[in-house]
Amino acid sequence: MTELISASGYIADARADVIVVGVLAGEDAPIIPASASGVDAAFGGRLANALAALDNTGSASTLTRLPAPVELAAKLVFAVGLGDPGELDDEALRRAAGTAVRAAFGHESVAIIFEGDPEATATGAALAAYKFEGYKTEGGGDGPPSSITVYGATEEAVERASVLAESVALVKDWSDTPANLLRPPTFAVEIGRAAAEAGVEVEVLDADALSAGGYGGVLAVGGGSSAAPRLVRLSYRPEGATKHVALVGKGITFDSGGLSLKPTAGMWDMKGDMAGAAAVVGATLAAARLGVEVNVTCTVGLAENMVSGSSYRPSDVITIRNGKTVEILNTDAEGRLVLADALSRAVEDEPDAIYDVATLTGGQIMALGKRTMGLMGSDAETERVRRIGEEVGENGWPMPFPEDVVGLMESSIADVSQCATGLKRDAHMIQGGIFLSNFVPEEIPWAHLDIAGPAGSDATYGYIAKGATGVPVRTLVALIEDFE
Repeated sequence: MTELISASGYIADARADVIVVGVLAGEDAPIIPASASGVDAAFGGRLANALAALDNTGSASTLTRLPAPVELAAKLVFAVGLGDPGELDDEALRRAAGTAVRAAFGHESVAIIFEGDPEATATGAALAAYKFEGYKTEGGGDGPPSSITVYGATEEAVERASVLAESVALVKDWSDTPANLLRPPTFAVEIGRAAAEAGVEVEVLDADALSAGGYGGVLAVGGGSSAAPRLVRLSYRPEGATKHVALVGKGITFDSGGLSLKPTAGMWDMKGDMAGAAAVVGATLAAARLGVEVNVTCTVGLAENMVSGSSYRPSDVITIRNGKTVEILNTDAEGRLVLADALSRAVEDEPDAIYDVATLTGGQIMALGKRTMGLMGSDAETERVRRIGEEVGENGWPMPFPEDVVGLMESSIADVSQCATGLKRDAHMIQGGIFLSNFVPEEIPWAHLDIAGPAGSDATYGYIAKGATGVPVRTLVALIEDFE
């Protein structure tokens, strides 16, 4: 992992391979801020002219590479656009820092200084300094810098940024791991190992314990696989904490669709159908490492949705942990069944709020695209998630529970239908949220985060690389901190 270092003084004195400065948008040429004045002096006061000649006028996240003048110890200078001075915010800093660090892959050391909050700069830099190692036997390409020095950042800010980035990196590693290497029992072991390192208590329920505990959803979904399901619970209990937040995650380590088989095209992406579970675990471990003074319980259901003679079927009726019965209409709507069990167990702890996270529906992508989470649940909690998510750069949008869509979820033979009767696709994302609402009492504040799109990225931008994103770890950590 890249070492993140805090520093004070003048960046022009930095002994690094690459010096990164931020420039602000101007009309014909970028504006060189005071933080970059020493570097500008090394260019004879003509840095703005040089950048303008190369078509960099300081617009957000534009980057220009320049050979460093002999007055600097660095080999290269990167000038990164921060955008309009009147619109400079933390997300602009995070993305600009990410753009610079990704451009510095292959170099050993980077020193960076921007206007604005140094912690945002440090966070963007740390998040970008990630590369999934993969399974190539040779020729893995350039890696991230060994060290990044952030000028103006305090040690506390750098430590926080490092913890968040390391937790996000763990989630990315798990989410990008091939499904044959991360089946439910293996994932449970990996979670337990990570929890032990963070000093967090862990409990793992195997198939026998799930059966004894009445976890009909997890058992049904995992019943077609030779790798038995698991339910894992993490407990973080800091001394003196009075508030309690419950996190719940969907951990489908591979989703074939079961008997309602998915199309072949795109099925390979289903190795990441456990990203919700990975995210809530990552957030719990980050909260523990940061010493947040809030009790956190994390519950994740882990299963592999496969096809065999023991697979569950459309027309089955199953019983969830809380005793409610569910009519199965589509075995490819499996995540909500695992979540129903996990939510039911989380409710038993009587937390102050519950947040569940899942790559639940393709309808989320159809409605909101690849970068905006679908938020459902209690009005106050969905608004809290929207506000905090926007602050950290993980956007979400609250969705309603219309009366007519609620009516589609009624079953004639069970307490609730797993999805709309007749398999109607109307408001498909919202159907998932309505189903889950049956397993959280109205008196408990609750929000459901559908991250089907934001959990992965098809493109590289800012501090986000192609592949798993680790969304919404940083939102969840900030939500927990909001209860301190």
